[in-house]
Amino acid sequence: MKTPFRIATPFRIASVAGLAGLMLAAGPAAAEGDAAKGEKIFARCKACHTIEAGGPNRVGPNLHGVYGREAGKAEGFKYSNAMAESGVVWTPENLDTYLTAPAKFIKGNRMAFAGLAKPEERADIIAYLASQK
Repeated sequence: MKTPFRIATPFRIASVAGLAGLMLAAGPAAAEGDAAKGEKIFARCKACHTIEAGGPNRVGPNLHGVYGREAGKAEGFKYSNAMAESGVVWTPENLDTYLTAPAKFIKGNRMAFAGLAKPEERADIIAYLASQK
């Protein structure tokens, strides 16, 4: 008598568990981006932000060291209350969500940017921001 399903072997269980772990770890924010490509994409951000250490704030804050920092906490920039009180830490996942749709992620923030629709562009920008510490 044939069963309608396959019997799980230890090899199959380990393979499926390993694959599931990789898929969870490699979500869109965790995807490895290319910092060099991210630097080129960051050119779109330069109208409002600087990135070099000690650089000035513009309409938006200097983003040097933003990766891993708490949102709304850079010295010398007047943030919206929404950003300053968000409690968000700029992890890869949070940066990915924010860069997708800034107004939706932190409602009431002042960033006038629609977002980046392409996951690979967000991954590249995140890699570039991570390199700027």
